[in-house]
Amino acid sequence: SKLAALFEHPLYNTPMPEVTEKDKLFVVNPMEKFSLHSSRSDEWVSSSKAETLPSTGKTAYDTYPTWLKFHVGINRYELYPRRDPLLPILLQDLATQRIVSSVQKTGGTQLKLIMTFPNYGQALFKPMKQTRDQETPADLFYFSDFERHNAEIAAFHLDRILDFRRIPPVSGRLVNITKEIRDITTDKKLAKTFFVSPVGNVCFYGECSYYCSTEHAVCGRPDRLEGSMATLLPDKTLAKRRSWRSPWRRSYHKSKKAEWELNPNYCAKVREMPPYDRGHRLLDLIDMAILDFLMAPPHRNMDRHHYETFEKFGNNTFLLHLDNGRGFGTHSRDELSILAPLQQCCSIKKSTYLRLQLLATQPYRLSDLLREALAADPLAPILAEPHLRALDRRLGKVLAVVARCLAA
Repeated sequence: SKLAALFEHPLYNTPMPEVTEKDKLFVVNPMEKFSLHSSRSDEWVSSSKAETLPSTGKTAYDTYPTWLKFHVGINRYELYPRRDPLLPILLQDLATQRIVSSVQKTGGTQLKLIMTFPNYGQALFKPMKQTRDQETPADLFYFSDFERHNAEIAAFHLDRILDFRRIPPVSGRLVNITKEIRDITTDKKLAKTFFVSPVGNVCFYGECSYYCSTEHAVCGRPDRLEGSMATLLPDKTLAKRRSWRSPWRRSYHKSKKAEWELNPNYCAKVREMPPYDRGHRLLDLIDMAILDFLMAPPHRNMDRHHYETFEKFGNNTFLLHLDNGRGFGTHSRDELSILAPLQQCCSIKKSTYLRLQLLATQPYRLSDLLREALAADPLAPILAEPHLRALDRRLGKVLAVVARCLAA
């Protein structure tokens, strides 16, 4: 296994900073039982009056469902550890746990569902809208592209291979539209959008800003539907997140350009702006740009106009790499403008650079590693081969940019 060898490599076994109590998203007493309340959120509270989880004779932590252990494990430096024994269990839960509730996620431009499991865990479901081999038309503006369920799955595994670990775990799943969505939804607006197509397939379209109409309905075969199941982060009422405007956001205008597209010395201005004037925030943003470039345009992340961090950790923490559904839209074109932060700042973390160099070698070829990681997903194959081969080409272009910076 190339993947197992990669995670044994010294570059993937560097020491992590010590995690103190103040570095944890949640500070809990592992001996104290917690009750789970069924609500719109993943609410969990300490309460002697509420019904508690059954004791197994071990610590109360051992009785927590996997999703809650994942939440408790989030800290200033990572969403989950490199060697996380919970990860395969959590991915299995996403793919197999019984779904007891399906409602549409409010907001957003496209159809997404919040699915709840019997242990009050929740996942974000994005339905299949395109086949693996469809490419986004070249003339389509990046903000008009479909979100792809397989891109969410591939993005999680790519993020882990790069050792960022900033994307919540995602698994593919085959869902029964009739039994696991239509028959159990309490969402009246969603319920009104179900219909049977002329060929007998069960379809629905929900309500959203784009692509929620009968012309863009999601249909099963006849009621079986592929989708991605992403672990939800802790509810924002429990763990506030801060949204930051990216300095390299695009103009969202079909002809007007942003300042960074016109000013080659734009990075000097960014370096003087908080929070990029100190710490590793700018380098984290460059990490994110590299991830986005590898996943290919056109997608939302071609214009990651905003990104989020956990508010508790202030400026000294990682960036959450969320909403990756517009990744892997094309394999035949590379959008170098996504690398603008790297090109203009000529800065990169040494650890990131060394890992990228490693992933360009034959024993640890990036495409081979991602292919192996994705082969374990229930919906495999996740990416068409041309997308995997494009990763190696793009990685070469990232390393070429760094080489030019070093030579300058």
